[in-house]
Amino acid sequence: MSAGNLEAAWSQWDGPGLEHLSLRAGESGIEADGVVVGQEDGAYFRARYMIHCDPRWRTRELIVDPLDGSDPLHLRYDGEGGWRDASGRALPELRGCIDVDLSVTPFTNTLPIRRLDLREGESSEIPVVYVNVPVMELGASRQRYTCLERSPGGGLYRYEDEGLFRGFTADLPVDGDGLVLDYPGIFRRIS
Repeated sequence: MSAGNLEAAWSQWDGPGLEHLSLRAGESGIEADGVVVGQEDGAYFRARYMIHCDPRWRTRELIVDPLDGSDPLHLRYDGEGGWRDASGRALPELRGCIDVDLSVTPFTNTLPIRRLDLREGESSEIPVVYVNVPVMELGASRQRYTCLERSPGGGLYRYEDEGLFRGFTADLPVDGDGLVLDYPGIFRRIS
């Protein structure tokens, strides 16, 4: 993605749910602003997330607002392995994580896909900050990305969770900007 604005939307694969993403890239970095409406355990929820990355797609700030009147989750990354919450308190359990993974959006798969810039056949295991939305549980997890195919128009990446959901694997087709087209069984791109 070169400088400019981009918009995308996804729906849940087989249930009620919708996401709208506005993505802006400029000289100072990347800003993602997404709104998700979905259903978890029979109850509807809505949430807004904002992710700020440097120009090399390294996450610098994450804000997740559950839009239910409770306090938003606000995390900052120092660029050297350390995370802090909104009050400035260090979060040592997240040390070493670079990327973030939000349970309710396929967009966060774009972060390591773009940051790692893997060539066809290459693979990388990464530690990530995982946020379970809407319950707002936070933790570290290990994931692996493998580039299966790559072209100027897009590619195919294998995602494997080696931490919280050990054994989960999905092959993710992406467009030329690295945005997921379909996340089999979970999300479908609708624009």
